[in-house]
Amino acid sequence: MPVASKGCEMEQVEIKFSELDGKRIAYSSETLFYVQTGRYKSSFKTRYTIKGNLGRAAFYFTCLNVGNGYKKRLLMNDETLAVKYSY
Repeated sequence: MPVASKGCEMEQVEIKFSELDGKRIAYSSETLFYVQTGRYKSSFKTRYTIKGNLGRAAFYFTCLNVGNGYKKRLLMNDETLAVKYSY
């Protein structure tokens, strides 16, 4: 799928498909994934930002330990892919 970039050059964007927790996800090399943490009712704060690699984002999400009262989530742009609470 050609996408216009700076000047007259055309850049190829590869769409990748993957499955995470039973959801089929389509993303490109330009997609941003966010791993966020929070505590109790407070808002989430971004711990890691990964560009274009769902496997690495899922790895960071899985390996992030949350203690009592903490929560974590994995976002793709503004869509929530996974959430984990520990109360």
